[in-house]
Amino acid sequence: MLGVMLVLVFATGRCAADVGDFAPCLQFFYSSWPPKGLMGTPICQRYYNQHRFATLYSRPRRSPWFSAYLYSIPAGKRPSASWKFEPQLAYPGADGNMIPFPPGPLDQNVVESQAVDLDYINSTYSRGHLNPSLHHQSREMRSATFTLTNVVPQKAGSNDGPWEFLEQDVNNTLAAYCLGEAYIVTGIIPYRNNEHWLKNHRVAVPEYLWSAYCCPNYNHSLPEQLSDAFPTYAAVGRNDPNSTEEIVPVNKTAKRQFRGYDVRQMSLETLEMYLKDRFNTVVSVFYEQCSGSG
Repeated sequence: MLGVMLVLVFATGRCAADVGDFAPCLQFFYSSWPPKGLMGTPICQRYYNQHRFATLYSRPRRSPWFSAYLYSIPAGKRPSASWKFEPQLAYPGADGNMIPFPPGPLDQNVVESQAVDLDYINSTYSRGHLNPSLHHQSREMRSATFTLTNVVPQKAGSNDGPWEFLEQDVNNTLAAYCLGEAYIVTGIIPYRNNEHWLKNHRVAVPEYLWSAYCCPNYNHSLPEQLSDAFPTYAAVGRNDPNSTEEIVPVNKTAKRQFRGYDVRQMSLETLEMYLKDRFNTVVSVFYEQCSGSG
């Protein structure tokens, strides 16, 4: 069991901050209500002077607890990866826009404050987006997802397999049947005991990834296979083929490169049950369970 109860603290008194305050970017949360139950550093992710999505960041883990965003039907090709960092994590008075990593040596304050490219190079993990490029329309919005404050260490068997298939399924479902705003929150579940780290023990590795969406206004003429996909949908994916099967069973017939990285669809209530068990506190993802009253 995690030794520290995690309690989300977010302030609304400072409206100009991009780090430490969700107030400037509440539009990315259903009913302007960030998830409750997790403690970290709120980041309003800004790119080209516009807020693009929101992230709850863990400074000790140098990786996010979750990213929250509005879905939009994608257009165009996936942009080339130009990895960025958040300057305000290193310097409180810095410009709030994420910026690309420079080609030369990095400022030590940046290195200490967050993950950097060298953490992932020659590791056995890929950079796993929580807010994926696939779920956005504009090139600027898609490019904004390529910040290391939005990624976690993810095994290729998950990132290129079942988790990618989940992102595509969510994209297809929302594009076809969601009639209004679709709010998505994607996060991680840490190991219960003994944190796992990238090669240099700077960036924590999650045991599972989870994702949930809220679409209160949708086409009720749903095919039978999507009857339980609205107004909410949730899923948990394995990031460790050696994990137990209590949350996500393993499909023994899956292709070898994807075996052990399965994704399990579940209700929002079931997801929150697993989050409560792992974090040892109540975690609420959407206001009133995305009831439509927000």
